[in-house]
Amino acid sequence: MIDPVTAVGLATSAFNAIKHGISVGRDIQDMTSQLSKWGQAFSDFNYAEEKTKNPPIWKSLATGQDNTAIEIFAHRKKMEEMRKEIKSHISLYYGPSAWEEVLRIEAEMRRQRKEEAYRKQEFIDTVINWTVGILAFLSGVAILGFVLYLVGKQQGKW
Repeated sequence: MIDPVTAVGLATSAFNAIKHGISVGRDIQDMTSQLSKWGQAFSDFNYAEEKTKNPPIWKSLATGQDNTAIEIFAHRKKMEEMRKEIKSHISLYYGPSAWEEVLRIEAEMRRQRKEEAYRKQEFIDTVINWTVGILAFLSGVAILGFVLYLVGKQQGKW
């Protein structure tokens, strides 16, 4: 899955393309691919931010806790600024109805990403969590069995 830093990078490049398109007078329909890329990156950022708040067990064991809260906060502010600027540019040049169209495109992107990528990632995280849990349980049972064997052998029962 995409991390917040990569999502912000993708959103920034799409944002720059949108700003350039608006400045040269391109029609909003001509920029739908850039708007959808920005919407996808924004959606990916929100998903990644949510996952960093409640990471899967295997990720928290593997990576530990970073100071990602500060990074997420800074990236969140950058994403909000981009959103405000896109809204003001589109509303200024194309009117408020165009911003409603952008919101519709963004909602569609979020729905589509949730159906495709996020559901797949949730399944992968669930499988990994169960695998790690089962391996931990089996390791615990094996260690307990080995300790009981050693205790029994020391007492002469085996």
